[in-house]
Amino acid sequence: MAHLFIFGLGYSAKRIKRSLERLGWTVSGTGRDGEIAFDDEAAVRERLGEATHVLSSVPPEGDADPVLDPYGDALRHPWLGYLSSSGVYGDTGGAWVDESAPTGTGRRSARARCDAEWLARGARVFRLPGIYGPGRSALERVRSGAAHRIDLPDQVFSRIHVDDLAAGVLAALDGPPGAYNLADDCPASQNAVIEEACRLLGREPPPLQTLAEAGLSPQARAFYAENRRVANGKARRVLGWAPRFADYRSGLADCLKRSAP
Repeated sequence: MAHLFIFGLGYSAKRIKRSLERLGWTVSGTGRDGEIAFDDEAAVRERLGEATHVLSSVPPEGDADPVLDPYGDALRHPWLGYLSSSGVYGDTGGAWVDESAPTGTGRRSARARCDAEWLARGARVFRLPGIYGPGRSALERVRSGAAHRIDLPDQVFSRIHVDDLAAGVLAALDGPPGAYNLADDCPASQNAVIEEACRLLGREPPPLQTLAEAGLSPQARAFYAENRRVANGKARRVLGWAPRFADYRSGLADCLKRSAP
């Protein structure tokens, strides 16, 4: 029986788990919603021995991959997957990037190194932009009063609905190893997304502010330091995948339907 072991059962990985369980798979893993402690080496190795597929959604820790260091010798499975970040491409000034673009030049240097390590092991590496979905979208930021509109008129980002992310991983179960960008078809400014969330909720958009006026955390400010559009053509061609939520408008409408006010 097909059995996926997931390192890091968080928001995105849980969507993958549910999708596979509906298809009759066994799915187990570590993380806040997993049943095995990451540092219980005996239990993890036992479960890895039972698994047919392995996926990691664990981000770098310092400069190292926290999964490969302790468990790399046990990852001899024919199917390996890794949830990476499109941040490995760095800033492109708003230009499109595909999987042939260089990596490792941006602020996600540790992520780029882990990305390369998983690729070297023959993994399917999913390079993901901003992930959103029910309960975790611009709608929640608007409702809580935490939404900002930053006066950066040429800034664009790509994003992916969590259900499209899960569908892309499932499509790659029969696909060849390599890097795959999973993104929607409509890169857009964060302001446009906030404005659409406000429209759906019947609220006025927050005022435009400079980065300094917004008082953002260093992590949030770093988000605005890069500007790129993420192309998804390879996943379409090779995996036969296409985003169900091709733009943020349809994605936010879905989130509104499925999330509590």
